[in-house]
Amino acid sequence: MYTKIQVVFDATDPVKLAKFWAFALGYVPEPPPEGFASWEDFGRSIGMSEERFGDQAAVIDPDGIGPRVYFQRVPEGKTAKNRVHLDVRVGDLEVGGEERARRIEERVEQLTQMGATIAWHENDARGHAVVMRDPEGNEFCVA
Repeated sequence: MYTKIQVVFDATDPVKLAKFWAFALGYVPEPPPEGFASWEDFGRSIGMSEERFGDQAAVIDPDGIGPRVYFQRVPEGKTAKNRVHLDVRVGDLEVGGEERARRIEERVEQLTQMGATIAWHENDARGHAVVMRDPEGNEFCVA
């Protein structure tokens, strides 16, 4: 039996990080629950104080296939390498050679423009990948 999962990121600025990952994954911001015009309206309905608005954000796969990605504000910053990371896959496993390299470099350029930085390049038996850091320093691969 399949168990639904969500991926959770601790963040300094959940809304900004959600925008980055929505772009990186081709996701969209999660709409507020039915009957509410905004997440702030929903927050007010459950008694959330306005200073907590923006403490969380979520993005979803518009096709409903991939997991929800949730971002929550935490007081501390990132201090060590991730133990888990996401891979942004730019092609099926059958895509190789120059076409795969072109797709990787194109996506790396797009993500750099959105605030990511290149950490290092990987070349091993699995092929070429670029390890990057999102705007808050979380490592991920473009492969």
